[in-house]
Formats: sequence, C-alpha cells, structure tokens
Amino acid sequence: MIKTQIPELKTLINTPQDIVVVPHKNPDGDAMGSTLGLFHYLKTYNHQVTVIAPNDYPDFLKWLPENDSVLIFESQQDQCEAIINKAQLIFTLDFNALHRAGDMALSLEQSSATKIMIDHHQQPDDYAKYIYSDVSMSSTCEMVYNFIEMLGDLDKIDSAIATCLYTGIMTDTGSFRFPSTTSRTHEVIADLMKRGAKNSDIHNKIHDTNSYSRLQLLGRAMQNLKVIPELRTAYITLSQAELDEFNFKKGDTEGFVNYGLSLKDIIFAAIFIENQQEGIVKISLRSKGTFSVNEFSRAHFNGGGHTNAAGGRSEDSLEATIEKFISILPQYKNELSQ
Repeated sequence: MIKTQIPELKTLINTPQDIVVVPHKNPDGDAMGSTLGLFHYLKTYNHQVTVIAPNDYPDFLKWLPENDSVLIFESQQDQCEAIINKAQLIFTLDFNALHRAGDMALSLEQSSATKIMIDHHQQPDDYAKYIYSDVSMSSTCEMVYNFIEMLGDLDKIDSAIATCLYTGIMTDTGSFRFPSTTSRTHEVIADLMKRGAKNSDIHNKIHDTNSYSRLQLLGRAMQNLKVIPELRTAYITLSQAELDEFNFKKGDTEGFVNYGLSLKDIIFAAIFIENQQEGIVKISLRSKGTFSVNEFSRAHFNGGGHTNAAGGRSEDSLEATIEKFISILPQYKNELSQ
C-alpha cells in the first residue's frame, strides 16, 4: 500500500458505510484476531460492520470480544450473501486469493464493493483496489495495527482491539519464537499491552483448553510420527478413523506439526490429515532456515503460505499422498542437507 492511498482510505473510513470483513477458510488465530480487531476499529466510525467467516473455527478462539456477532457463510449462506451484496466496502484479511475464502469466493468476486486486502502471504492476486501486502510481517494482526497507525488512529485502540490483535500476533508467531518476530513486533505487542491486552489471560485462553480426547489424539499422532533422518524430515499421519476414534473437533490438531519440527536435526516437518467429508488430505508444512515450504507446497500440493509455514491439499488417498511426499523428497536432498 503506497502512502498516497492513505488519504483516499481515510476518506472512505470517515464516511459511514456497509462493510464486510472476511477471513480465510478454516480461520486461525491471526485470521479471527485481525478481522475482529478491524471490526472493533471500524465500529468507532459508526459503520455497519459484519464479520463473515467462510466456515466454523476452533472453540479456543470463540472467547474473542464480539465473537458472537460473527456470521458463518457455510451455515448462514442466504443471510451472508444478502449482506455481501449490500456491502460498499469489503476487507479481506489474512489471505490474498479469493479461492481461499472457500464457497463464498464467488459471492466476493461478484460483489461490486470496493475491496481492500491486508495480508502477509506470498504472491498476492490483484482482486482488490487497495492492497497492503508485506510478506516480511509476522502476522496480519501486526499489519492491522500498522494500518490503524497509518490512518493516525492509534488512540482508537481500546482493550477489545488490543486483545484481538495480540491474539493473532501471538498465535502466528508461535508465541514470538518464529523468525518473523522482529523488534518491531515486540514494540507493537508492548503497546497493545499498554492499551489493555492481558497477555497472561490470552495465553491461557488459547493454550489451556485441552480436552482428554485431544490429548489422546496427540498421543496417536506421536505414535504415527516418522523420521527420515538422511533428509532431515519428519512427518505425521492421521486417518479419518483415528480422528473419529478420538472425537476430533475443529482445531484439535493445531500445532501438532511443530512436534516433528522440534526434533533434533530436523528442518522439515509435515502432517497429513485425512478428511473424508471433503475428499481430501489436508497438509501442514513447517521448516527451519531457508528451506521454503511455500515453494514446496505450491509445486506439489496445491497450496502455499510462507517460507517456513505453509499448507496444502491432496485429492489422493492418505497412503498415496504419503507415497508421493516420500518420492518427492530426494529432489530436495541438497537443500535439506544444508
């Protein structure tokens, strides 16, 4: 986003309008934190603002301020489409290609509303009139903070906004341990704490929510963990039957892939999760150093993301997907050996 666009955006935001704010499908902490944080900010200008999530998201995010106002496109499609059709502004947060909005992508594409993208993933599409894209950022929540600052409105950040933005930065940086965490990130976090974000409470609400069945599922995932030491790679598989056995709920596998990456000498980790309802295998990829899981996922598994964190999918069976993954790895032996 170039600075010459800020006055235009300031004019747009100064005029009350019908606004829709959208996260990506299967929203995570950064997606919901950024959308709800922006929701609270825009409400200070007396806009009619609606957050519409493409589908449901984990319970450990549903304590966020004003979460109860979020609409779910998957289960409230008619209501959501009417609101999208009426919208004058649409903010898309934490994604940069409309297909990442799942079944609501067509509604967004057909909308005549002015679109504003705020996102930190690589290779953005050009569907939005205003694009704030920065792959160096820790999170979309940090970018929303910057967006508010560019508009000269940091004084409008109250405890609700601060709580939402802190949550997204914390979750997308792995509690501030990922390489994308910068000194600027810590400055933003410090300011959010001054403005009402209670760091200890937020960490507890995100992380201290394990159910007995989730811990059992984690145990099974650890049993399924495989290591390919010569390629410094670890991977985990979870079949639909295993998910069903342990009463899987959305969000239960969050963070599982990081256990593989935590192994000594491992720089590439993956988890493959069978989803029979959608007929796919969902894939999460993590890496250390310069090995790009974004490029790996884009090349082989219809996905993308960041250098060290990406996702993908496969329409093959779980077994065939694993066979493909293992067969591809030797192509990257030199990169994985560095």
